Amino acid sequence: MPSLYLVPTPIGNLSDMTYRAVQVLNDVDFILAEDTRTSGVLLKHYDISKPLSSFHTHNEHKILNSVLERLKNGETAALISDAGTPGISDPGYLLVRECLKNDVQIECLPGPTALIPALVKSGFPTDRFVFEGFLPHKKGRQKRLAAIANEDKTVILYESPHRLMKLLDEIISLMGPDRYISVSRELTKLYEETITGMAEEVKGHFESGTVKGEFVIIIAGHGFEK
Repeated sequence: MPSLYLVPTPIGNLSDMTYRAVQVLNDVDFILAEDTRTSGVLLKHYDISKPLSSFHTHNEHKILNSVLERLKNGETAALISDAGTPGISDPGYLLVRECLKNDVQIECLPGPTALIPALVKSGFPTDRFVFEGFLPHKKGRQKRLAAIANEDKTVILYESPHRLMKLLDEIISLMGPDRYISVSRELTKLYEETITGMAEEVKGHFESGTVKGEFVIIIAGHGFEK
């Protein structure tokens, strides 16, 4: 029986929680959450009452050993992030790595993650793609973008609302105004929106609209023809 469960949580719509995810969260001894306030809302919605502890990028090194000891001593835990699958641009990698080193059995449930619906909705090739997550804010950013410009596979990025316009400008500058991109925001939420077209056209849409929410940017591979 696994000691640690990685449990995906909805990226917006609470109805996307799976029956199995609810069952696992009800069965484990304790839950590790990226933000206990955010996760508390979800757990209350599904009437889940289990001990909840913070586990995020600022404290994971500090509490890692104590969590491992509990798991090695027979307790079971679930790791959840604020939204989506733990470990995908969210805490999880370090704990998984150390559990494997210590022969702690892990199980990852299938479930929500923002990159897949955005990719499928883009209309760009899905047989081969690269997930880059969040680009560096400064050091190494231009080098990564230059590599993406020459990538022949579809590329997926995450971006925050206050950096979206900067990213669109960089795509236009390095990849050309006619590079095809698709930008999705607020996936599964009330104001979900996906805009697909040439980079210059997509930029124009967001210049005249509201830049709010969490963004997934899909960049068509070099040489893609619609």
